[in-house]
Parts: sequence; C-alpha cells; structure tokens
Amino acid sequence: MLRVAIVDDEALARRGMRRLLEKHEQIKVIGEAASAKPAVDLIRAERPDAVFLDIEMHGESGFDVLRDLENAPDVVFVTAHDRYAVKAYDFSVLDYLLKPVDPERLAAAIAKLESARAARQALLKSQTPTLRLRTGARTVIQRIDAVAAMRADGDYTRVFVANGPPILVNQSLGKCEAQVPAPPFLRIHRSLIVNMDRLREIETIDRDTVRLRLDGCAEVFVVGRTTAARIRKLYPGLPRQRPAAAVDRHQL
Repeated sequence: MLRVAIVDDEALARRGMRRLLEKHEQIKVIGEAASAKPAVDLIRAERPDAVFLDIEMHGESGFDVLRDLENAPDVVFVTAHDRYAVKAYDFSVLDYLLKPVDPERLAAAIAKLESARAARQALLKSQTPTLRLRTGARTVIQRIDAVAAMRADGDYTRVFVANGPPILVNQSLGKCEAQVPAPPFLRIHRSLIVNMDRLREIETIDRDTVRLRLDGCAEVFVVGRTTAARIRKLYPGLPRQRPAAAVDRHQL
C-alpha cells in the first residue's frame, strides 16, 4: 500500500486527482493541502510515501514545499505548465504529469513509485541499516530494526531499544527522525516516534486514554484518544484490550 498526499490550490483539481487515485487499490490518500505551509505540516506529520504536488499555487510554489522539507517523500509534480520540467528534475522528482491528467500516465507514475519503494526496501534489507546515536562523547551504532520507539526529552531524545535499556542521546527528535525509514517508523505525536513493525497491542484505559505496547520494549506508552484513533485507522488489524486499570504515566 502506497500512502500518498495531494497538494493543489484548486479544490476541483484535488477532487479530480483523488478520484483518479482511488481507482488504484494499492493507493491510500492520507490527506490534502491547498498551499505550501499546510502541505509541509501534513507531510511532516503523516510522512506519506509520496506526494502529488502542484507547482503554481496562488503566489507560492511546489518548489517551496520541497525546500522546506528535510526529508521529502517521492514527488510527482502535477501541473498545467510544462516549462518547469527541467527545474523539477533538479529536485529529483520521480515524475511530471500535465493537467488534465491522463489515466495511463498516472498509472505509469504509480508504477514508478512502487518500483522506487521496492528498490529502497531491497537496499535496506541488504545493508542491515543502523542508527548513529550521540551520547555525550560517545557515538552508539544501533540496528534500526531493534529500535522500538523514540521520545523527545527536552532538547534530547530517549531511544527505546528492544530487549535493552533506553539510550538518552544529545540529538533532537527531528534529527533522529531523519535517520529512520518511514514506514515502519511513524511520528504519532510531536514528541513520539514508534516503530510500527513492533506495535503489538492497543489497550483502552478509559475514554480519553490508551496504552501502547511494543514488542521487546518494557516501556508502556500512554497516548490520547485522537492519537490512538489515527493509529487504528492506519493499522486496523492490531489487537486491542478493554479496559484496564488507570495508570499514572506521561500522556501524549
């Protein structure tokens, strides 16, 4: 499943693109934006696999969106203008579609997105990716697949490693986030990133509080109802429990 976002300043264009994308069962549209800043906020929050991005947007530009992103997803430009094609490839966009979008060209762009993701996943598997964690004067090299979660702790980040003690690193959560792949890592809250491959249980405590359990991690993460609903929507097959005794933990 490819999780994608649509960015276009025209509501009619967004609706049309959504209708075209919904014909492809491997595509899930996770959100829309009508201008540059909301687009950046959406992409940072949801971390889609790809974004279908307009270029000219009421004095703003799709290039502004890409400049503001530290770790941009795959990009397919969707525009009425062909004059930006050369500049687009300077930003390493995956494809360039002209409006009105031809369904066959869209299908070809989706195939490119799938191929690009498959290539990255194959590379990650072959390289056994690691995460570099700075702790004072030391740098710890940690396998990414062993990281269960990362939580902001002031200006630092506490990294929860499966079957081991947490590591406090002197890097911001944003810098740590830039080193891990999405998926499986998902920023479910501004101060918490979870390895969704290790999420094993969602436990309801009361109407406003939910507890997350991760494989190999002794820490229990307590989140609010809105965050939990978002996780369930993205991962509907996760097991649940209801309800448990109240806990006294920091809630996200």
